Amino acid sequence: MKNKPLIVQSDNTILIETESKIFEKVRDKIILFSELVKSPDYIHTYKITSLSLWNAASSGMNSEEIISIIKKYSKYSIPEIVIYEIKEQISRFGAITLVKENKDFLRVIIKTDLLFREIIANKRLKKFGLITDKENEFLLPTPNRGSFKLQMTKIGYPVADLGGYIEGAKLNINLRKRLKQNFSPFELRNYQNDAVNAFYANGSPYGGSGTIVLPCGSGKTIIGIATISKLKTETLIISTNITAIKQWKAELLDKTNIKEEDVGEYSGETKNIRPITIASYQIVTYRKNKTAPFKHFSLFNERNWGLIIYDEVHLLPAPVFRVVSSLQSRRRLGLTATLIREDGLEEEVFALIGPKKFELPWKQLETTGWIAKSYCVEYRVKLKESLNIHYATSDKRGKFRIASENPSKFNVIDRILEKHTNDNILIIGQYISQLNMLKDRYHFPIITGKTPNKTREIIYNDFKNGKIKKLIVSKVANFAVDLPDANVAIQISGTFGSRQEEAQRLGRILRPKKGENIAYFYTIVTQNTIEQIYARNRQMFLIEQGYRYQTINFDEE
Repeated sequence: MKNKPLIVQSDNTILIETESKIFEKVRDKIILFSELVKSPDYIHTYKITSLSLWNAASSGMNSEEIISIIKKYSKYSIPEIVIYEIKEQISRFGAITLVKENKDFLRVIIKTDLLFREIIANKRLKKFGLITDKENEFLLPTPNRGSFKLQMTKIGYPVADLGGYIEGAKLNINLRKRLKQNFSPFELRNYQNDAVNAFYANGSPYGGSGTIVLPCGSGKTIIGIATISKLKTETLIISTNITAIKQWKAELLDKTNIKEEDVGEYSGETKNIRPITIASYQIVTYRKNKTAPFKHFSLFNERNWGLIIYDEVHLLPAPVFRVVSSLQSRRRLGLTATLIREDGLEEEVFALIGPKKFELPWKQLETTGWIAKSYCVEYRVKLKESLNIHYATSDKRGKFRIASENPSKFNVIDRILEKHTNDNILIIGQYISQLNMLKDRYHFPIITGKTPNKTREIIYNDFKNGKIKKLIVSKVANFAVDLPDANVAIQISGTFGSRQEEAQRLGRILRPKKGENIAYFYTIVTQNTIEQIYARNRQMFLIEQGYRYQTINFDEE
């Protein structure tokens, strides 16, 4: 009992004592089937949810394995209702299976007569045109494949989709053995190869749709490229912005035999559709006004795509789910550092892109040296005295901004810059006015959403080449910024409690480094304000991954 750090409660929450000698070992086991809810210093709370259990089931875990883990490490007996819920939700994954019948219909196979009758009685399912033709089986019109799967997920029965895929147009693409850029040897890391194989599943219907979850800097783009090479099919890639588009293209040309004229960019700048086309979420979801049609949705049907890759799938815009629902016959790969969506649409990703196919804990990759070891510090500063009354009389949003833009934070940046004189530093913030003040104070280059793309490329290249070592960036740098030598990030302000943003910002400095291979992540918050509460929430995902934040009150240094 003494060495068992878990307490499992009847509401499906798990409490874990952080002071236990086996805390990290046990945490790494329970995050496979639960989600972190809160993380005070001594007791972390995890929640077993239907979605966390379905993702566990999709990656090969069964109910006996999960129950065995919590029984082994729990101080007390497990409430029967928790054991029942684990068995029930795991059994629901695959209780309904889709297989191909012909070009017009899919066959829906139901495991039990009781579930079959429940589906018949559900009025919300009438619209999908289900036809009963055998005991415990339906025929489903092919166009309703995605919407039926999503509806079944929402009512608690995720569908195992074995309906197969369109092969798509063939593409002659192979991975290089030596990089084109510098002719150095190139091969996939073991975990990258494992991720590709988990998605591919020997070309069977058991693969071909799903999400790969790996930290920033671990080579998710390479996994995407290797998947294209494995399938050898024309591919549409949807990514975050123009910078990401250009990085995907550069990686494709460097690591495969694909010709430059066969890679198209589809963005606000240029619209070339080629055998491999890379587009941005922004252009795909563009429309003149809220009632106008999405004029670029046609891109999804411009060619016979055999694969669609959704980069940073946790950011997939809600309107795109409509298109994804109608693209279930095409292979779909989601890439992300975290399945967390701040809009709560994780179920849509699960149902329409596919379940989690592969994941590795961040700390495991850190231990093996594939990402940098991270040192995380939260500096807390007092609110500037002249702002106290303004803060006290503002609404919630106003309070957050006042605390975020607290000028006292600049003193902390002075100290950090002094400590890391020769390091490559990114200063990241939410508010442009605050970033411009930093620019005036330190005379560092700055990149915001208004910085022209050509100027961004020049600044990024200067940083990579060592011409500049300090760079101020807005939230445009949260994603797809390839600055491998950056080893210090200073977060002066963030987006409320966005856990995904915290993960992405740390990710800017996680690429492996020469020498000590250590990254330093500093976040500066105003103590005893609403910003401190949001900062704690932002940190939750990284705490779940095993990162610890050292907290320092700046005035006490």
